[in-house]
Amino acid sequence: MKAAVILLPGLNRDRDMIAALTDIAGEPPLTIWQTETSIPDDIELIVIPGGFSYGDYLRCGAIAARMPVMKAVREKAENGTRVIGVCNGFQILVESGMLPGALMRNSSLKFVCREVELEIANNKTVFTSAYAQGQIIRCPVAHHDGNYFADAATLDLIEANGQVVLRYANGTNPNGSVNDIAGIVNKAGNVLGLMPHPENLITAAHGGTDGRALFESALGLVDA
Repeated sequence: MKAAVILLPGLNRDRDMIAALTDIAGEPPLTIWQTETSIPDDIELIVIPGGFSYGDYLRCGAIAARMPVMKAVREKAENGTRVIGVCNGFQILVESGMLPGALMRNSSLKFVCREVELEIANNKTVFTSAYAQGQIIRCPVAHHDGNYFADAATLDLIEANGQVVLRYANGTNPNGSVNDIAGIVNKAGNVLGLMPHPENLITAAHGGTDGRALFESALGLVDA
């Protein structure tokens, strides 16, 4: 499965993401700049990495969501292409309307950078199929605006649809996210947004490999 990484000014996890995808897929992903208006037909996985696109001016991800490349990402997603947004990438997906809800300032009003525990809340998605249902994994976080919120009706809907795929576990919620939500998918199940950084825990040199299975799932290296 061929992958692509979206590049935007201010992102600082693009090299980490490129390295992770290269290691797992065995070939480097295509990189696509913000001004591109199309994405090659053979790209089956698009990843928007973390960082601080456009300095997080206005709202985190608000400017990036309006760049030409995001229209192309949206069109690919509507046709079934898999899309992952990590940290600022999650914020961009929410701002672009590809995922429901909002990401607000952490409840502590402080930037958090530490390891958390995540529960696999739904392993029936193309992003989590390599994990066991209810499995607890480790994963680092690094964000200032990761407090996921949705109104009651939206929250009830995504919970009922199984769109919550990752939750902070064992009291490690770092930002106050409602229902301990760490990652969600769209209704079709092909767009994933998550605040933690699985790309930073894929090899023994990272101190563990708990994040590797997410990319193995997304790249179609395991059965969905």
